[in-house]
Amino acid sequence: MLLLNQRPEHNQPLVAADAESLGTTGGARAEHYLKARDNHAETPLHALPALADELGIAALHVKDEGQRLGLGSFKALGGAYAVIRLVLEEAGKWLGRDVDVSEINDAEVRQIASSMIFVCATDGNHGRSVAQGAGLVGARSVIYVHAGVSRERVAAIARFGAEIVEVEGGYDHAVREVARVGAERGWKIVSNTSWLGYERIPGLVMQGYTVIVREALRHLAEPPTHVFLQAGVGGFAAAIAGHMAILLGERRPKAVVVEPRRSACVYASAEAGRPVTIAQQQSTVMAMLECAEPSLVAWRVLARVGDAFMTVEEADAVAVMKRLARPLGNDPAIVSGESGGAGLAGLIRAAGDRRMRAALGLDARSRVLVINSEGATDPGRYAELVGVAPEHVLLQPA
Repeated sequence: MLLLNQRPEHNQPLVAADAESLGTTGGARAEHYLKARDNHAETPLHALPALADELGIAALHVKDEGQRLGLGSFKALGGAYAVIRLVLEEAGKWLGRDVDVSEINDAEVRQIASSMIFVCATDGNHGRSVAQGAGLVGARSVIYVHAGVSRERVAAIARFGAEIVEVEGGYDHAVREVARVGAERGWKIVSNTSWLGYERIPGLVMQGYTVIVREALRHLAEPPTHVFLQAGVGGFAAAIAGHMAILLGERRPKAVVVEPRRSACVYASAEAGRPVTIAQQQSTVMAMLECAEPSLVAWRVLARVGDAFMTVEEADAVAVMKRLARPLGNDPAIVSGESGGAGLAGLIRAAGDRRMRAALGLDARSRVLVINSEGATDPGRYAELVGVAPEHVLLQPA
């Protein structure tokens, strides 16, 4: 399914708060914080000319977040960044001055951090990032996981010293529990989704994601004409599309938001013209995108800079995992988790449909950027779906 954005807000400027959080100053600050991390390294940008030729487009690039900061997901840029920002802001209040990220290991800053507790709900990757960020600064973290989070992903979060709280229901129920408990106990809620009255911290999380755009554009000879972005609550898609719109202006790429058909809350919101909560359906293999309600901030941004909304099937996601693991021609092999290749799945589906191609303006001159948002964050599940262990994919001969 494909839906073009016909909202009156479409192509209008971002509201002031979103323009500030997703603007050039915010993006530069996120990069400044990132470069202070010991294990910082830019993630690779891969060209896939053979697949581009098959799809009938001029160029295809994949920004591969599968090894970002050792967490295996783009989420490493969001939750941990927000935690560090909040700790330094708290230290600034106590010390009566601005505190830079270079001071994160100073004894007085760590003493202040040790009194702070950060809490979030997660499908797996965001919780790992918040837990890592808390560990880096010497704070505590409490991570709420729902019944659909795999044991392997829960164990990966716990390895950072987080306290794990298991709740029934899905991600959205876990979010509500975090909001209730966090407010009652005075914990710092670091959510990647937003709701009425709670927007600034999700805005910081999104600000961290803008680093992906800044890195990618530095290595592209020309800006892309299209970008296909997967969405759960929509924060990732909104951050990438919003930052590109600010940096590139009229040269911004056409942003296509891609979701699992079984969990398409942003698509449903675009259809309704307002944020809506969808009914619980059968679980999707794209577990990191399984969300019933969009972030209010993300929807506000995507209503302006999201050009189209589409859905993909379960088989599409698995096919992309296999295709990236066993590439065409001399294209590089890429390890992509169940949700990581959803944007590429959207491109492949659109490129193979005459009406979709025409609606999106995809042709032989199109230069497309997609983002592999996660690697094999559950290696056992990856091997089950792809038929090869993730560590063996990159060892295969080209």
